[in-house]
Amino acid sequence: MKQVNKEGALRRLQTAVGHLQGVVRMVEDDAYCPDIMKQLSAVQGALERVNRLVLRNHLETCVAAAMQQGRVEEIVDELMIALKFDPSVTRGSA
Repeated sequence: MKQVNKEGALRRLQTAVGHLQGVVRMVEDDAYCPDIMKQLSAVQGALERVNRLVLRNHLETCVAAAMQQGRVEEIVDELMIALKFDPSVTRGSA
């Protein structure tokens, strides 16, 4: 992973971990369910942003290199598999 993307991903993941720990405390403390759901949604959003950052890194590095090397079909197949893990791409698809 490119260093700038790695640092950004790690920072976002550490934030998500801290946020998730807060949600665990809310559940332990019997917090109001909609409040827990709101916080879970925020954690999911943070993880989706990390996922997008990792995807961008993959496109800028691995996919670009494979295209330059003429491995187009192989990298397109790999990318189609990777995109299954991006909720913004798979949301609403059959």
